[in-house]
Amino acid sequence: MMAEVENLVLDHLRHTRGQLDRMEHKLEDVIARLGRPERAVADHSVQFAAINSKLDRLGARVTRIEKRLDLVER
Repeated sequence: MMAEVENLVLDHLRHTRGQLDRMEHKLEDVIARLGRPERAVADHSVQFAAINSKLDRLGARVTRIEKRLDLVER
């Protein structure tokens, strides 16, 4: 009788371990998949910063041109 109980417990533990292994594998997949959007957001942030920098330089150039052509009051 005791051997049957031990076998039953071991079967349940094996089943539980198998489920945990599958869940761990799925979790690794989810983590890997979440990394892609994170990288995309980071890339967009870098591109946004570059565009802002270019716009700032263009704004400074336009201001300088306007002053040289006397289009604005000094």
